Amino acid sequence: MAGGARPSHQARPAGDGRYGERVFRPEDRGEGDRIDLGALAYDDTTMARLRELGVGPGWTCLDVGAGTGTVARRLLREAGVAEVLAVDRDVRFLAEHPEPGLSVLEADVTADGFSPGVFRLVHARFVLMHLPSPERMVAALGGLLAPGGVLVVSDAVDLTTDSAPVTPYTTAMRAMWRGLRDSIGTDVSRVSHYPELLRAAGLGSVAAEIHVPPLVPGSAISRFWADTWGRARAAMVATGLVDDARIDEAVRCLDSPQCTGLSPGMLTAWGWRGEAAP
Repeated sequence: MAGGARPSHQARPAGDGRYGERVFRPEDRGEGDRIDLGALAYDDTTMARLRELGVGPGWTCLDVGAGTGTVARRLLREAGVAEVLAVDRDVRFLAEHPEPGLSVLEADVTADGFSPGVFRLVHARFVLMHLPSPERMVAALGGLLAPGGVLVVSDAVDLTTDSAPVTPYTTAMRAMWRGLRDSIGTDVSRVSHYPELLRAAGLGSVAAEIHVPPLVPGSAISRFWADTWGRARAAMVATGLVDDARIDEAVRCLDSPQCTGLSPGMLTAWGWRGEAAP
């Protein structure tokens, strides 16, 4: 992508694969560790927001796409919630460490009839961007809220836009977003619309924020992206925007103090069912 026009990943139709099938398969060695690197980068921000929203003792919580369960367990241990139902299409990482108050459900949240109950908190992080209809999912998850409950959704926002400098890092990141869209339908272009989707779902007191962790050599977020590129390498190369050598160069860039790129941010949006925010 060095020089010339920069074709947008939004211009191509989304792929028909699914997260966890072609790439990021839970059975692949080290996938749980990759997820945990993302948790190290983002969990503190997530927990700070949930505490600010008043999540605490007595709350019942649904954690959608719970991964290795780091947020679910911190809700129990730190926020003191009553119970957490952690849901994922593959629960092998969740089932490894049982905990009082933590229930695990293997399910596809996009399936018709998914209705595990009602909850004071419904939380989904890095889930909707991989699904074909975030509008439908926001409405469905909002329907699982008890009166006075809050829906909190977080996803990635791309900061390697056309106005960003062309560097090994930005070139690899653009190729990753294009490759993931082409192969499994990941689309981060819709994430900035989440507040409007929450309002359209009938939720009130809607607000949003963005957190961008710094790219520091050896940091959890830098290691997360290097590992993510490794697992998405074939999809990235298939775009024609990078080859193996350019991906390797971008990995070296991440481990250099000279890297000046911006990591994708995490946009978190929330809205309340039936009652204003406390």
